Amino acid sequence: MRRNAVITGSTSGIGLAIAEAMAGEGMNITLNGFGDRDNIEQLRGRIASDHGVQVIYSAADVSKPDQIKGMLSESEHAFGQVDVLVNNAGIQHVASIEEFPPEKWDAILAINLTAAFHTTRQVIGGMKQRGWGRMINIASAHALVGSPNKSAYIAAKHGLIGLTRTVALEAATSGVTANAICPGYVRTALVEQQIQELAKTEGITEEEAARDIVLEPQPIRRFVETEEVAALAVFLCSDTAAAVTGAALPVDGGWTAQ
Repeated sequence: MRRNAVITGSTSGIGLAIAEAMAGEGMNITLNGFGDRDNIEQLRGRIASDHGVQVIYSAADVSKPDQIKGMLSESEHAFGQVDVLVNNAGIQHVASIEEFPPEKWDAILAINLTAAFHTTRQVIGGMKQRGWGRMINIASAHALVGSPNKSAYIAAKHGLIGLTRTVALEAATSGVTANAICPGYVRTALVEQQIQELAKTEGITEEEAARDIVLEPQPIRRFVETEEVAALAVFLCSDTAAAVTGAALPVDGGWTAQ
């Protein structure tokens, strides 16, 4: 039976790599995210053609519960059911807590944490009834450790671990697993923005900002590849991962080993 996966924030970066990898395993895919509609349509068509699967796209803003409901209903209408849910969408803002704009806090919590509650709440009942399902939350090394000037992001990612563990316990006897993947620094658009801001603030090149500041806590001294994160997500969807649930799994180049 062909599985059906919904992946939020999947028009670029980690989410896109996961979508590609899961399509490569024969899953139908619901892409979600922002971007140029023509480019996204080309992307959708290419993934479908390359892997011989069905791919649909939803432009749902996951900070809005009604749009989440619409996206998941659209996916269920297209494919019959949602078997795999990957909560990947995320945003970031860097500032000291006394200077952190409240509206940025609210937006980050809505997209990075609350959206995962709404998506999970809508699909987990069907997964339990069918006796199979995979919930994968893309957290961060920042879900396991603190860092200055990222209060909202770190609060949201820590909360995502708590949500993951709770869902895993509630679904433990149903054939549904829930896990969090905790990547270190991956060179995504979100990280590129941080590198640019650091270079400007510190008066250094972007290469220096990446090497000496961003990668400083990551012992392997390179960025994690999106494909490395995607490979773990694919494993968690396999039957051999049926006993892996409630886990927070680092893919962080040794960051949280220190």
